Amino acid sequence: MRGRSDGGQKKRLITSLCAVAIFLGFLYVYYGSIFGSSSNGASALEYGGKSLRKIGSSYLGGDDESSTKSGLEDGDVVVPKTFPVCDDRHSELIPCLDRNIIYQMRLKLDLSVMEHYERHCPPPERRYNCLIPPPPGYKVPIKWPQSRDEVWKANIPHTHLAHEKSDQNWMVVKGEKIVFPGGGTHFHYGADKYIASIANMLNFSHNNLNNEGRVRTVLDVGCGVASFGAYLLSSDIIAMSLAPNDVHQNQIQFALERGIPACLGVLGTKRLPYPSRSFELAHCSRCRIDWLQRDGILLLELDRLLRPGGYFAYSSPEAYAQDEEDLRIWKEMSALVERMCWRIAAKRNQTVIWQKPLTNDCYMERAPGTNPPLCQSDDDPDAVWGVPMEACITPYSDHDQKAKGSGLAPWPARLTSPPPRLADFGYSNEMFEKDTETWRQRVENYWNLLSPKIEANTLRNLMDMKANMGSFAAALKERNVWVMNVIPEDGPNTLKLVYDRGLIGTTHNWCEAFSTYPRTYDLLHAWTVFSDIEKKGCSAEDLLLEMDRILRPKGFIIIRDKQPVIDFVRKYLSALHWEAVATADSSSDSEHEGDNVVIIVQKKLWLTSESILNSE
Repeated sequence: MRGRSDGGQKKRLITSLCAVAIFLGFLYVYYGSIFGSSSNGASALEYGGKSLRKIGSSYLGGDDESSTKSGLEDGDVVVPKTFPVCDDRHSELIPCLDRNIIYQMRLKLDLSVMEHYERHCPPPERRYNCLIPPPPGYKVPIKWPQSRDEVWKANIPHTHLAHEKSDQNWMVVKGEKIVFPGGGTHFHYGADKYIASIANMLNFSHNNLNNEGRVRTVLDVGCGVASFGAYLLSSDIIAMSLAPNDVHQNQIQFALERGIPACLGVLGTKRLPYPSRSFELAHCSRCRIDWLQRDGILLLELDRLLRPGGYFAYSSPEAYAQDEEDLRIWKEMSALVERMCWRIAAKRNQTVIWQKPLTNDCYMERAPGTNPPLCQSDDDPDAVWGVPMEACITPYSDHDQKAKGSGLAPWPARLTSPPPRLADFGYSNEMFEKDTETWRQRVENYWNLLSPKIEANTLRNLMDMKANMGSFAAALKERNVWVMNVIPEDGPNTLKLVYDRGLIGTTHNWCEAFSTYPRTYDLLHAWTVFSDIEKKGCSAEDLLLEMDRILRPKGFIIIRDKQPVIDFVRKYLSALHWEAVATADSSSDSEHEGDNVVIIVQKKLWLTSESILNSE
């Protein structure tokens, strides 16, 4: 009897062990699919550590966590029913500008040249693979144009700038809102008056800085909360407001929450992600940049970006102060810009405005061995993605030398006029005009599909994730929106055509996170972007999570791509808490070319249970 009993116990023990092994194997397969995409490995748990929470326990109305299989083309991947939610402390995560990455990867960076403010992206195994939660009490942002002057405090719960800059009228806390009076470090009494004074210094008619459409694109370096750029918009001028994620944290987040074009970036060691000859005017108002460092390399970067005859407006103590140190800096800076062939266009009170030459003539007349030298003939001034700055002057091409200027039409005619640099790509005027008309029709169809869901002021911050010549943005001129035109880093560098049309944009690699805060765009337009990253071997799931990160709750995504891509995205809608709101009939000539079709999705507004408790 004892022998038979022992045998039964052994059988039960073996059966139990098998059951446990099967259960653990199921957990491994299932949770591995949630925490790591097909290219991520065990990403979120390793990098996020204790930052992950299951969405079922913290997302109000969350679904159960079953999964299905899906794939872009071949090779199925497991699709989670829900994604985990990042910890609330990551509600403002910018993956490629995350200080924790620098510490964890033990990167040895030169702080004196701002390397720690440049992009440093996590490798796949260290990426967060979770949804970024909104902060406690988050509300749908205030609409433009009211948002220029006020935002919800709960959406960006940072008031230290209001206290630190209280004497400069940057921003003021008023109850549930943060108000922007339009001041700045140098223009306490309003950016509008300051802008008019710059126009007056340059003798522009009616004190209008746009100079009858000749000044359209502006680079504002060290922009603060972008009030300078905000008040340029009424003059038909669009500024790329640029600032790092530095001690004035959240300044760019405030700018974007206000509905003002802005991007995180720094004059450090790499070229800014804009092509040569993109801006009519660069501006620095108390931007705390040492322009003399490294043989003037930062000033030479501005020179690369300015158009022929472009201006640099500089408001700083060095321009007027009489103490010994400021006089020394002014003397050395004056000598540098003189060797760069810039001339003083105007100088008044605390502001000096330099102008870049129209031609190469001055460069050719400099004495041999003059520094800074001209860049080497094989240097491509439009190569920018990860390219180090150089302390050299970018000369004009033969075409620009003959034209004695950019050859651009004034705004708004330049939006639809074929830009001179079309020839750099072998594009004809007819190709440009056809592209413009094609996207005009497509955008009209998009808005017809969106019309049941949007009103005139629903959308403000838009992004075209693959802008080509900028015709998507050009078609939106009459709407009260602005578009960040993104050009892939490995394709034709058509971003200079975008700028030549009077639009703005940047270069980017969609295998990495974009340099912006979470919840900053109302609409993303992805034309064959998924097909492109698939060819590069990057994760489509990572891209979906990145799009969710930068999209505002209640925001929209328009995906125009192959049918398998659309099918792939559909499988993720529930996990991302997106909803399909419109699709285009693939048999409709107006809505597809080749095998491309359209889906429009909307991101739901969701809050974690912790967020609601904290807001109460």
